[in-house]
Amino acid sequence: MLDSDLIQRTLELAAGRGADLAELFVEDVRSSSASLDDGRIEELVSGRDRGAGIRVMIGERTGFAHTADLSPEGLAETARVAAASARGATGESRRVAVGGSPRAYAAPVRIDPSTVGKADKVALLRRADDAARAGYAAVSQVAARYGDVRRRVLVANTNGVFATDDLTKTSFSVSVVAKGDTGMQTGRHSVGRVAGFELFDVAHGGYDVEELARLASGRAIRKLDARPAPSGALAVVIAGGSGGVLFHEACGHGLEADLVDKGASVFAGRRGEKVASELVTLVDDATMVGEWGYFGIDDEGHAATRNVLIERGVLSDYLYDGQQSRKAGRGGSGNGRRQSYRHLPMVRMTNTYITGGDSDPADIIAATDFGVYIAQLGGGQVNTASGDFVFGMTEAYLIEGGVITEALRDANLIGNGPAALAAIDAVGNDFSMGYPGTCGKDGQGVPVGMGTPTLRVPSLTIGGTAP
Repeated sequence: MLDSDLIQRTLELAAGRGADLAELFVEDVRSSSASLDDGRIEELVSGRDRGAGIRVMIGERTGFAHTADLSPEGLAETARVAAASARGATGESRRVAVGGSPRAYAAPVRIDPSTVGKADKVALLRRADDAARAGYAAVSQVAARYGDVRRRVLVANTNGVFATDDLTKTSFSVSVVAKGDTGMQTGRHSVGRVAGFELFDVAHGGYDVEELARLASGRAIRKLDARPAPSGALAVVIAGGSGGVLFHEACGHGLEADLVDKGASVFAGRRGEKVASELVTLVDDATMVGEWGYFGIDDEGHAATRNVLIERGVLSDYLYDGQQSRKAGRGGSGNGRRQSYRHLPMVRMTNTYITGGDSDPADIIAATDFGVYIAQLGGGQVNTASGDFVFGMTEAYLIEGGVITEALRDANLIGNGPAALAAIDAVGNDFSMGYPGTCGKDGQGVPVGMGTPTLRVPSLTIGGTAP
């Protein structure tokens, strides 16, 4: 992306005299997307975003500047600005060694999306629209979206890091609105992988967009006859893959070292303590090839890592970026991530999940006399300092006498993350990853994966409208 001589000169200017760290982050992103709404193609766009961010650290002070000008002059000026903002003066440059070739990572891609015509991408949307409506008179609106992005990054710093990564991600989503006597109901299904257009090659394990559309329509249609959700404290069984967003938000953020360092986490100072059921092992793993939070290096150049955060109920570690690991006097965990070259890195999750257990999911349901089965969770809000959360249940059913019975209308799931972790009394053997997600923090969004097996919590509050 840049030759080593230019990288070296840029770092020398940024380092000046006395910098503890000077870092160059270069990014080149190419993307395309297409969307359909109510039978019409609403968007068909492609674009490119390319630039560099330069960070200079001296003690507790950080200087940062970014530019879309990757010429030697543009990089030199950006380096001077970053250095000046870190210490007030640029000082004299010093020698920096950037030798040889970078450590190069690249995710495998079988069908490069850039070689696929726009007509073929639009055809996916139209197939999904037709399938979502076929046989469903109640379906009143269908929206579908296709997207692909190729992100190449280069990271080099004065501590000897010199690495590149090349990732292609492809995604597809369908949202359906059905109309009936009880009003309008929605259903949604989405998929995404670190992969190319082979995501849709059904013959080789890819997804059938027509089946995705039928799943979304089915969810909307079933809710037309759904009963109001009960209210109060009930046993809750969360389907495999569906609970990942809950534990990502309610527990994962509290295990990020920057929030721990600020005292803004309920898990602060609790390493080595029992914080969850013995059935729970919580992992953050950027090495899961193909998953939405996968990468070869993080945005500070550290190799992707599998980090066990809670092991059999005991808090074993936190997540770190470079700055937090230096403060703690330990190695990094590979969790320094940034939205783009315009942003500073911070501690972020990657693919966060609870590992599978030994129970048959059918036995977990059969052992629940009365409660709620959650097949799909929506968005929510979490207080990381306390762990309290509220999440929407976008697909849920009543459990009566150990059997899943009636569909329930949308309602809220209310509880406390650490308390829910501690109360889990059954973990299924059906681990799966859920939908691709974008995690927001301090104004930045990054792609993440989330997963769980089937789980049971004996008591969580359901914010429904039925007594």
